Amino acid sequence: MHRRHFLSIPAAACLESCSKPKVSGFPGYAFVANQEGKAVAAVDLSAFAVARHIPLDGRPTEILAHPSEPKVYALTPENGSVHEIDSANLKFSRRWKANQPLTHIRLSSDGGILWALAINPHRLIEVKLPDWKVGRSIPLPAVPVDFDVSNGYAVISFGPAARPVLIHLEQGKIINQLAGAGQYSIVRFQSNGKAVMAGDPSNKLLTIFSVPDGGIYSHLQLAVRPDYWCFKNDGGQLFLAGEGSDTLAIVYPYRTEVAETILAGHAPRGMTTVTTPEVDYLFMASPQTGDVTIMNIATHKVIAVVAVGKNPGFLMATPDNEFVLVLNQDSGDMAVIRVKSITRNRAKLAPLFNLIPVGSKPVAAVVQRV
Repeated sequence: MHRRHFLSIPAAACLESCSKPKVSGFPGYAFVANQEGKAVAAVDLSAFAVARHIPLDGRPTEILAHPSEPKVYALTPENGSVHEIDSANLKFSRRWKANQPLTHIRLSSDGGILWALAINPHRLIEVKLPDWKVGRSIPLPAVPVDFDVSNGYAVISFGPAARPVLIHLEQGKIINQLAGAGQYSIVRFQSNGKAVMAGDPSNKLLTIFSVPDGGIYSHLQLAVRPDYWCFKNDGGQLFLAGEGSDTLAIVYPYRTEVAETILAGHAPRGMTTVTTPEVDYLFMASPQTGDVTIMNIATHKVIAVVAVGKNPGFLMATPDNEFVLVLNQDSGDMAVIRVKSITRNRAKLAPLFNLIPVGSKPVAAVVQRV
């Protein structure tokens, strides 16, 4: 580890790997999108080291993993390109260019189709994999903000410009506008695909809509802006955090109720959950204080805090739930927390397992097993 990275961690965050026997890692790679570095870093999670930097011709903001093949896809929105990386040999393989700006990408559940949200003109574009042939191009009524796909449908939000719409993907057309007059930004399907959840940060509102008719199931008034979302692995709980707030809203989507609003961390943003045989955890990154707060999901109690680096944002757990990866945007590294090292103690502190320099402004990551 470089000296400057070690010195950026508070003394309380002793690296676990410095004082304990070697721990087996995860048999795979984390692919980290470095926005300012214009590259994807492939981190070997068995050795906890960068295996290769894969350069791109733009600034990646999103990265997706194919569900069954050794491929990952990185979006560079400014030049409207999606880059395919072969995760077996850690090399760039090809690129699809839309000839217009793209904002977000999603994969179908089987990995056969990549959907891209485009502006100027505003449309949802179907890209058929693996031959990269463009299929449907569905026109949209306003500048799109966010979207999600599930069970043959897409939902797209437009902020204050227009009401969200539901699209029947096979028919290639809008079939309904969602009811209500909220200024919805983030939209997500429930895990069973039978309802849509839409967040209105301006009015601190979460609305649940039925699919495909777009009617309102429930309006849930929140005490926090729904800016940052995290679902429990089984989809049964939704955790919401907002800009400028130290509170966390806990929602039961299938019960259509807000269970509790609690104090958690310091203005938490990125979140992820981990399920173990003993306990389920919620990990929350606090960019202002450079740490991650860990909460017991069953009790809603904070049990530990880990100092991780400068401006942590994106978090994700490895598929085996053994490690949590934290991307620090300002210090350009990836902090690794070992889940088994989390214990209740009087100081409520947990050690950091490792810290890996990955590049300039890491913003998103995916993990694939090898």
